[in-house]
Amino acid sequence: MHCWRCSPLPSLRPALDIMQERVIQPLLDAVPQPALAIGADARILAANPGALTLLGHGIVGRNYATMIRQPSVLDAIERTLVDQDARVARYLGSDGAQDTIFDVSCRAAGHTGDILLCFDDVTEVEKAGQMRRDFVANVSHELRTPLTALMGFIETLQGSAREDSRAQTQFLGVMKDEAERMNRLVGDLLSLSRVESDQRVRPNTEIALLDVLEGTLNALQPLATRAQVQLSLNAPDDRVQMVGDADQLRQVFTNLVENAIKYGASGERVDIDVTRVTRDPSLRQTAVRIDVTDFGPGIDPLHLPRLTERFYRADNHRNRDAGGTGLGLAIVKHIINRHRGRLKVESTLGKGATFTVLLPISDLFRA
Repeated sequence: MHCWRCSPLPSLRPALDIMQERVIQPLLDAVPQPALAIGADARILAANPGALTLLGHGIVGRNYATMIRQPSVLDAIERTLVDQDARVARYLGSDGAQDTIFDVSCRAAGHTGDILLCFDDVTEVEKAGQMRRDFVANVSHELRTPLTALMGFIETLQGSAREDSRAQTQFLGVMKDEAERMNRLVGDLLSLSRVESDQRVRPNTEIALLDVLEGTLNALQPLATRAQVQLSLNAPDDRVQMVGDADQLRQVFTNLVENAIKYGASGERVDIDVTRVTRDPSLRQTAVRIDVTDFGPGIDPLHLPRLTERFYRADNHRNRDAGGTGLGLAIVKHIINRHRGRLKVESTLGKGATFTVLLPISDLFRA
């Protein structure tokens, strides 16, 4: 007679695995970040689509140590499997186009012995933190140079040049230049802070664009005369009514024309061309195009993508000598973004550069 008590019981593990998979997989699929579950036996029990994309589509059922090969993450997983305490580790990934940074949280799944891993993408947070650190370092560097010069001249005037009137006159002139340089830097920092805080607030004032441009050129005429540069404005007959912030746009055109005069003076002229565009593809509406063109030495194409970065200089020595702070084009970019416009730069070495500003014109103010 067959005794059921003496018969070996069938293994319950496959059935438990199936039931576990049916429960875990839908939960993981609902997690927005890449996530996966690791069993007490060190096998990857389930993974959501984000984790499969990040780690590979053949990871389920494999030992985690063969699929996640970064020591800090492996150590966190191993320790959490042993003591069930929560841990966080850093995982560095890449999608082929750019590197990504993840904070990986390891959490015990109740008293099952299994753990849950979630990959939180902190790439943008890390970039923002790096930008802040770079910004502080750049500001410190920009201020340290004139401050060091001032301190050196002050010590000299208090010591060996105490009775030397000629040296005093010379040193005081240089000190004045360095103080003005710091003042320009602080002014540009304040301007950048203001335009960044206003960037999401759209202007709502009707302005005549040509009035802004003509006022800017009149203010810069003495600088152009000293540099022996001829300013030429080519514009339509109407005043080009649009919605904008006149003060900020004046700041944009001042920066672009002043740069063209300083760095393109060898070309002996700067052209400012204003054109109506019936429908600009990038703005998808009626726009006005302002081209500021110089005929100087031009800009190496290598530098063009980074010109609007804070403190980036295509030519450090020439920019400092001309009194630049390295923030002007960053301010221009933020102001144009606030006006929902576009900034484009084209240049050929030896043939000058053209900075193009595209600004949308509201239907209400079309001519």
